[in-house]
Amino acid sequence: MTLDTPVRADTGKKVEVVEVFMYHCPHCNALDPVLNEWVKKQGDKIVFRRLHMAPNITEPQAHAFATLEAMNALGNGLHEKIFHAIHVEHNRLNTDQGLLDFVTKNGVDKAKYLEFFNSFAVQTKMKRSMQLVNEYKLDSAPSLVIDGHYTTSPALAGHGQSSVPAAHAALFQVMDMLVAKTSAEKAAKK
Repeated sequence: MTLDTPVRADTGKKVEVVEVFMYHCPHCNALDPVLNEWVKKQGDKIVFRRLHMAPNITEPQAHAFATLEAMNALGNGLHEKIFHAIHVEHNRLNTDQGLLDFVTKNGVDKAKYLEFFNSFAVQTKMKRSMQLVNEYKLDSAPSLVIDGHYTTSPALAGHGQSSVPAAHAALFQVMDMLVAKTSAEKAAKK
């Protein structure tokens, strides 16, 4: 889908790719490992980032994501560990306390986490994420936004496919085409 009003992506020559996801979403969990591989294959052609979709500013998983992102603590596999805990271990991680306990067991400093969690910067990040999801006109996850102009998803790109891997393959074909198109458009403007 092409957005009627593009959302400005300030990434220079690189194409911005934004994944809008939710930790509790099984489709987001299924997409995560193959999306990570796709991102690696893009090299320095793209700038990749994630937004956790949230119905409100107090949604625990979105708040935890924004906090961990602000702390630069999502490395070392913590992002994947959260998905694993929810979808494999059936630990719902749907409360602030449950998430705090989980991240501290996985090496995040509790005092630092709470400092960031309650910070103005994280509150602002949460509000901006919700605003962007609205500007992107998204109502489901996972969804991907290419340079603020195009949105797609496994459901949209893979419509009619008989399996999840086939839907993902269709999604990556669409994303490859959109990244190439956007790269060419950026190069033509220079």
